[in-house]
Amino acid sequence: MKKKGTGGHGRKRLAGKGPTPKASDRTYHQAYRDRIAAEKKATHTNAQRSRAAAKDHYRPHTRAGAELIFGRNPVSEAAVAGVPFKRLFVASTIMKDPKLAKVVERASASGVPLRECSAADLDRLTEGGVHQGIAAELCAYQYLDVMELWDLAVARAEAAGRAASAGRAVVSPAVHEAPSGVLGETPKSDLAPHETVATKPPTHPPLLVALDQITDPHNLGAVLRSAAAFGADGVIIPEHRAASVNAAAWKVSAGAAAIVPVAQATNLTRALQDLKRAGAFVIGLDGGGDVALPDLQLTDVPLVVVTGSEGRGISRLVRDTCDQIVSIPIAPRMESLNAAVATGIALYQIAVRRS
Repeated sequence: MKKKGTGGHGRKRLAGKGPTPKASDRTYHQAYRDRIAAEKKATHTNAQRSRAAAKDHYRPHTRAGAELIFGRNPVSEAAVAGVPFKRLFVASTIMKDPKLAKVVERASASGVPLRECSAADLDRLTEGGVHQGIAAELCAYQYLDVMELWDLAVARAEAAGRAASAGRAVVSPAVHEAPSGVLGETPKSDLAPHETVATKPPTHPPLLVALDQITDPHNLGAVLRSAAAFGADGVIIPEHRAASVNAAAWKVSAGAAAIVPVAQATNLTRALQDLKRAGAFVIGLDGGGDVALPDLQLTDVPLVVVTGSEGRGISRLVRDTCDQIVSIPIAPRMESLNAAVATGIALYQIAVRRS
């Protein structure tokens, strides 16, 4: 009897290659090479971001609105002028410069925090400015209240008065001049050869400067310098729409900003009215004045000198508040004076009258 077959059911089946892999998984396929390249790029980018995030934690930052000065000369000059630093940012190579090494040493001795940063960090901090490896963040200026400044001026005047009454008069040698038309002859005097004449001691009533609509910090710095030179007790500036004591003002003042106190007035007109009630006489400098500066006879009373901007002058409300408008005689071909120059001339004239 012939045996029937199984029809192949007993044979071992072929395993085969299985499902066709994706193109991106085939090593010989372009899609695979593209996937590998994309993964490498993503890994590199993520690593860069991680390093940047870690580095950013140590990057120097300043508070919003912080005043920053940078560059070898500006920072060095500011340090010499006594500008108060809040923080000093320096590159590692800065100590090779003897001039700046002294600045760093002085700042460190004063307790100013030092931050060593890279050139790239300083580029970012100064927004691409020419920092030359050093930058300084300034301390916020501490303004006085207007009446607080007035009280300081009154106290100074009282101290000067007590010193004068205690006998600290100014003594000058007796000086003789030859009569007109006679040379080589000295007129006879009732004084002994070594006798001296006591002159009247200089008085120092309160003297303040108020700036109206002055927006240039260089003008403010120059006014502070003149105020220190001619004995003014302080400067008043508006709180808004006016120059502030910033790095530029500090630099131009040549150290005077550390000597002459500055007060901020929320409303300059109201502040002047308060000063008038306290006993001050307010004069405004303007080309169309009631009296010329050389004819001013009120230099021995408490004074407030108001200066406006060169272009706009004194505002109407401030002008109406002044007790007197004073002009400075100038050549007809010149229209006006710079605000800081006019203030300096007025303060000098007052100082001469008071001496």
